[in-house]
Amino acid sequence: MDILINLTAKVKGKDVKIVFPEATDVRVLGAAIRLKNDEVVEPVLVGSPEEINAVAAEKGWDASKLTIIDPTNYYKFEEMVAAFVERRNGKATEDQARTTLLDPNYFGTMLVYMGVTDGMVSGAIHSTGDTVRPALQIIKTKPGVSRTSGAFLMIRGEEKYVFSDCAININPDSQALAEIAVESARTAEMFDIDPRVAMLSFSTKGSAASEEVTKVAEATKIAQELAPQYQIDGELQFDAAFVESVGAQKAPGSAVAGKATVFVFPEIQSGNIGYKIAQRFGGFEAVGPILQGLNKPISDLSRGCNEEDVYKLAIITAAQYLMDK
Repeated sequence: MDILINLTAKVKGKDVKIVFPEATDVRVLGAAIRLKNDEVVEPVLVGSPEEINAVAAEKGWDASKLTIIDPTNYYKFEEMVAAFVERRNGKATEDQARTTLLDPNYFGTMLVYMGVTDGMVSGAIHSTGDTVRPALQIIKTKPGVSRTSGAFLMIRGEEKYVFSDCAININPDSQALAEIAVESARTAEMFDIDPRVAMLSFSTKGSAASEEVTKVAEATKIAQELAPQYQIDGELQFDAAFVESVGAQKAPGSAVAGKATVFVFPEIQSGNIGYKIAQRFGGFEAVGPILQGLNKPISDLSRGCNEEDVYKLAIITAAQYLMDK
């Protein structure tokens, strides 16, 4: 995949540290060993060294070069407890923090927060909620961004697009949808995609009237004000956004209609269905979800992922870190 080759070239040699809280999972451990051997990123594994090395030995792998941090024997654990209590601002006592931080996702997220690592990849055996919740409590969203969102990079041959939000927000309001659009444009730039952002609806430029259409039209205006440097237009039906002849007919004069590269869905149902239709019917590879809008990059795997998915998402996470650095 050329796009991953380009990203790999960007992150290789930059000593970006990515933490993996699910280190005893063979998919995760295999990817971490490959990342270390390929010198792409510096993997940091969370867990018992004995258990991790036992899994590696069963597979005939050499994990001796990997950095492993055991939460039960971490020399900075009390420092982490204090930082967590301060960050939670009265929502956790020290005793509660000590228990919470034995959870590998919370521990890994705190490593990112404290600057020990630069990003985290999890979700191979944990739900999206288990991965995102610590990130929202500890890493939190960037200034001007009220929530995180999940984008997919869609690839087929030389074609590459961004679909968002397909993973996190069930029914975002106009402000949140506008923020998602801006963050999705930034994600597109990371993959060297010229962001032309279509705010999708079942209506094009007032062809239908409903609360759903109004939400997207309002989100378009907010997004244009938030990020005037990007081409953002809506509301647009998918065919008006994607097919040049249809875009010229339905939205004449639009810089996005018929030329869109970033597709922002109005809510999660259409986004999730849309990317899976493109994946299964259209033959696109879906890479993600890529979490957007956080102060530091935390990435969520699908529990159906394979080793290659873990490897790729680690590279993307490293690229996010370098982009925001």
